[in-house]
Amino acid sequence: MPQVNVQQIAAAPPVDRNRALRILAKSIYKELRSQGYESRQIVALASELIDQVTTELGENSARP
Repeated sequence: MPQVNVQQIAAAPPVDRNRALRILAKSIYKELRSQGYESRQIVALASELIDQVTTELGENSARP
């Protein structure tokens, strides 16, 4: 899988950042499929990522 420089994505302007994230998602998807993961397994991964973000957002909103 290609190396991704997260600092470059974070420092990019919002439009470029959104494009970079779409490219990253597509790359991850292609890599997972090439490694034999099924669609339902990829959906499970996406759900887990969303759960992690939701948990973090909840924790951040609970802070004073």
